[in-house]
Amino acid sequence: MKVKRSLLGMLTLGMILCGCFDTPNEEHVSDVTTTTAPDPDAHYAYTQEELFVERGENQIYGILYLPQDVQGPLPAVIYAHGYGGTHQNGTAYAQALAEKGYAAYCFDFCGGSPDSQSDGSTLAMSIFTEQEDLMAVIDAIGSREDIDPSHLYLLGSSQGGVVSAITAARQPDRIAGMILLYPAFILCEEANSLFADASTIPDSYYFLWMEVGRAYFEPLIGYDVYEDIGDYTKDVWILHGDADTIVPLSSSKRAQDVYDHTELLVLPGSGHGFYGDAQQEAIDAILGYLRDSYD
Repeated sequence: MKVKRSLLGMLTLGMILCGCFDTPNEEHVSDVTTTTAPDPDAHYAYTQEELFVERGENQIYGILYLPQDVQGPLPAVIYAHGYGGTHQNGTAYAQALAEKGYAAYCFDFCGGSPDSQSDGSTLAMSIFTEQEDLMAVIDAIGSREDIDPSHLYLLGSSQGGVVSAITAARQPDRIAGMILLYPAFILCEEANSLFADASTIPDSYYFLWMEVGRAYFEPLIGYDVYEDIGDYTKDVWILHGDADTIVPLSSSKRAQDVYDHTELLVLPGSGHGFYGDAQQEAIDAILGYLRDSYD
């Protein structure tokens, strides 16, 4: 059964793309003893380390957050940032997850923004090159001895939500669960509204606030993302604000109809991004979802 709930808060696209989150500390003090699984009442110390993942000739840069004093292997969450964003957009989520006993990995898509620390140009980036990046990350994180590959989750925001949804649908057995934050499924419709066919797409195009290439738009001509994502049949949670002027709530409602098992949490008065009280509400909802899934 599909359920709708409400949360609070959010700001604008420009802020979410710039990654306006606090810089994480290297380690936090733990006040709990070792446990064999994530404890909802725990507050674990965690470490963070730079971790590069290879995808062909490209190096993908990311930060791995690992909780301490937890008997592994650990459940893990992979955060996929939005259009023009970086791994820093996931900092607050990764910190909260690590403090509760989950490993978390935040990375930069290749060509995902001018500020990306991964290889690649924004002119060569598309949601499908990002899907290849995400698959390489899943392979790398899932193969670690300290990670439980049967409890591997995707957390995607905006365009990263679209990439996560496509990826999960193509290898559903590898993904234990998925949370989508204001997923930008409308990008596919916008590409088709901008260009009648592939022949009209220029080599470069200033889209939103970033220069992207022909490679970004061409694969989207005639593509229906909703036909692609429904092969993922496990639980999906979608968080979306009803005042989002960048990605309308209707696109997430449409995705809710596609999935077999979906919960859509609507944030009244919120735009495109989670901050302050709204972000904390989102974190609480994510942790609740993961606890239910892990059980």
